[in-house]
Amino acid sequence: MELNNATEVQEFILLGFRSHQQNRLLLLAFFTTLYMLTLVENITIITVVLLDAQLSQLPMYILLSNFSWMEMCYVTTTVPRMLFDMAYDNGTISFHACFLQFYIFFSLGNTECFFLSAMALDRYLAICHPLQYPQMMSKDTCYALVAACWIVSFVWYPIPVVLISKLSFCGPNIIEHFLCDPGPILALACPPLGNVPFICQIFMNVLFVCNVLFVLLSYSTIIQSLIKASSRGNYRKAFSTISFHIMVVILFYGSVAGMYLIPGGERQSELTKAVTLFYTAITPFLNPLIYCLRNEQMREALRNLFKRKKRWLMRKVVL
Repeated sequence: MELNNATEVQEFILLGFRSHQQNRLLLLAFFTTLYMLTLVENITIITVVLLDAQLSQLPMYILLSNFSWMEMCYVTTTVPRMLFDMAYDNGTISFHACFLQFYIFFSLGNTECFFLSAMALDRYLAICHPLQYPQMMSKDTCYALVAACWIVSFVWYPIPVVLISKLSFCGPNIIEHFLCDPGPILALACPPLGNVPFICQIFMNVLFVCNVLFVLLSYSTIIQSLIKASSRGNYRKAFSTISFHIMVVILFYGSVAGMYLIPGGERQSELTKAVTLFYTAITPFLNPLIYCLRNEQMREALRNLFKRKKRWLMRKVVL
């Protein structure tokens, strides 16, 4: 992916969150703790799935462990850089590093969309076509689906990244954000921009909208099937099988959709940063909690893992 811009700007300055020194230190402590907890949570999910003989064979948990790995990559793309800028009050980032962050961040965001769609497909097949489910969603099929999620997402974004990088950046170099987002970057580009903004919008929105529609259609069909198949007494139990999936979908797509509902005005950039921060740092922290707290199989596998660890430690002490 060659970046060749007609520019005099060799670096950008990320403004981040403008606040007093004391507030910045509090934010630094809070988000450092949040980042570490996010890594621990997702590593725990991956470990539990890999070490549990039953879960490691089930497509839903293969998808979940890969989703957790993706969340770790996603949060690491932006949060460490944000923490560094908070600690040293230094928002300088090179031209190439900025566009690399832009590429990886949006590719991983697309990967999350695809994983949410893959999980919706898995639940649709398991609930609406239970007899055909083992053949339609075999372990090999699941791994092929995981590979497709990663490959399509990362192949999709070089074009908008290269197109924006080739624009002329001859004026201000201050990005009103804590990460390299295409909107603020395009605002710094010198005219003429040509069709680049339109083409980039097409590339950025097509996969997002398609995934949203697929997820909505899948869960609507699932809920409709559960209502028809379940009596009033056990409807809640049946619905609980997909409730945590829906919660994760609402968290991610709800926060991303909030980007388009932010009104114009003086505080638009601060609201944009707050919403972006929510789905880049807070949502990856909440997702593992939702999956573990709402999923009985995950809780049971976690208990079994702790029991095995305890027995191993006791045998080691005895020896």
